[in-house]
Amino acid sequence: MLVTWDETSAAADNGGTVLAPRGAGRKGRWLRLHDGVVDLRSFGLFGPDTPADAALDALVHDPSVHRVEAHTDLNFTKRHTFDRSGIALDFGGHRVTTTGIEPNTDDNPFGAVLYFRGRRTATTVTAELSAPMPDLADVFEVPDASAFAVGEWWAVEIDAKPGGGQYEKEVQRLVQVTERVDGTHIRVNYKIGWDLAAGRTFRWTKVEPVISSHVRNMVFEGVPDADQLSGSHPVAYEYAVSCDVSGIDATGTFWPVVMRRWCTYFHTYQCRLKNPSSVTWGGAGYLTQQIYCLYGHVEDCHTANARHLNDWTASAYGYVTNCHGDGDDQGPFVTHGQFEHDLVYTGNSGLMTFANSGAAWGGAAKRVSVTRHVCSWFVARVAVTDLTLEDMRVIGNAQEGSGMIWINADGAQLRGCTASGPLVITQASRRSTRPTVVADSAFTQGKGAEVTAADVNAAVHLERVALDGLDGASFKGTGPLVLDDCAFTGKPEAAPSTFAHSSVTVRGGRHQDTGLVLNGAKDQELLVDSGAVLRGTNAAGALLSRAGDEDRTVRWRLGACTSEAAGDTAHIRLTEGANEYLAQGAVLRGGGIDLAAAAFAKGWLLHSGCVEDGTRRTRLPAEGDRVRHETGNLLLG
Repeated sequence: MLVTWDETSAAADNGGTVLAPRGAGRKGRWLRLHDGVVDLRSFGLFGPDTPADAALDALVHDPSVHRVEAHTDLNFTKRHTFDRSGIALDFGGHRVTTTGIEPNTDDNPFGAVLYFRGRRTATTVTAELSAPMPDLADVFEVPDASAFAVGEWWAVEIDAKPGGGQYEKEVQRLVQVTERVDGTHIRVNYKIGWDLAAGRTFRWTKVEPVISSHVRNMVFEGVPDADQLSGSHPVAYEYAVSCDVSGIDATGTFWPVVMRRWCTYFHTYQCRLKNPSSVTWGGAGYLTQQIYCLYGHVEDCHTANARHLNDWTASAYGYVTNCHGDGDDQGPFVTHGQFEHDLVYTGNSGLMTFANSGAAWGGAAKRVSVTRHVCSWFVARVAVTDLTLEDMRVIGNAQEGSGMIWINADGAQLRGCTASGPLVITQASRRSTRPTVVADSAFTQGKGAEVTAADVNAAVHLERVALDGLDGASFKGTGPLVLDDCAFTGKPEAAPSTFAHSSVTVRGGRHQDTGLVLNGAKDQELLVDSGAVLRGTNAAGALLSRAGDEDRTVRWRLGACTSEAAGDTAHIRLTEGANEYLAQGAVLRGGGIDLAAAAFAKGWLLHSGCVEDGTRRTRLPAEGDRVRHETGNLLLG
């Protein structure tokens, strides 16, 4: 190294950049000359035998150093907290261990070897909304805009949602002031994701963040068989801006390899985690967790036998690309359900579950998009609004419940998705203005599968969807259901599917060896048209029928469709209840028509313009003022 003698210096000897000769008095030091890049070997560290803690502290606390390099393996025995900005720690791909590390404090995922933390000041502002604040607003109402300077960073947090859980807070972010709009409004670098009512209260706290402090390139080995106190993990950030982490290959960590809270603008990439100490302790076994974070990008990462590869908690505008988890039964990709919004996942693989941590946090997420994903299980069963899935492949394994795609009928839209298991649709929220649409997709339902749950009152559209393995499937929703050019397939011995939806529209498509039984609690309507084909038979011996409450009215509309019934199977069987039946332009082949007089005592029947080819009229009511079926049909065979 190159050093210079400063006879006036009384700086403490740190063993690397400040050297006090033996016998020197209170003053006089050799000072290292450098260009801001310092090699830890200059502190006499040539391996893990000597702890590197003191040397690291000396360099990070030296404002003239902007890059620290390691060129040997290292061992750390302390948990370091830094408030330093503008520094990069590059471990050169060498092994980092924590043999003999001091105990962590209780339930502390920020007790990392390297913890960068900005300063939360005592300057606070409380602001109550005098008017509603709409989704995607970036102008915030404040008592006095002069208290905020452009360029300052503030932690902003809204009060808990009235009547909700104690952690139901739609806004918790570290934001930068970009404009004073007027005396009582400021603009920040963040568009909110939720509609907020007048009377809600924001609390602003001024922050001096850590900025541009990066950690790169280490092979980190945690403490074997550790618990939350004895375990170790490499990196944590809090109140940090533009702080990146890359090239960490970790094994045996306890808390997340990269832990972030109140962070904005960051990139985590080319990191890996294998076999963490725990995957069952809350918060343990992650590759990375982000809490109250903005504008993060997680890329080219991998986990094996871990809990979560990536967790967004109360975060927004995040992007996850080319990340893969195997040994993934714990779920590599999750959101916490604390009002996450505008998240994008592209080209990843591994089990995925969204917004499922419980009612105390709201169980909500919004505008989440997943493209080209492969996994064994996808679940977004709670209040996930405007979910978009494209080109997803779900292939089940030995895990119970695997193979499914489970969505919330609140603006969910799926295209080009396939699952070896069932499609499950439930409804936990009603925020979206767009319909729930599943298109160009294929699923295997299995015996007794519930496709739409009783809580689904939104309109559901299935377009060019193949449902195989139908055997007593149930569509229990009450809103409109549209089946557009779908292929539904059962078996001759299987039970038909039941439909409780207020209206069921079948446009085109093919229904083979299955059937439609309308069993709603209130009036229903069925329209079969646009070239739809019903074919085969089922265990009930009828392709169309009704069940349940006899007092409700069911409206049957058979238009340009074809029904090909096997053997004695009825194209339609109505034996009771109030029915309004209109068939015009239908082609019926084989089978029979079974319409009992009792089914039209309170309704009417018009069967006209139809072709009946080899079809037996098993039962038809006598013609009268409200019944017509004798003329206008073509009877063959």
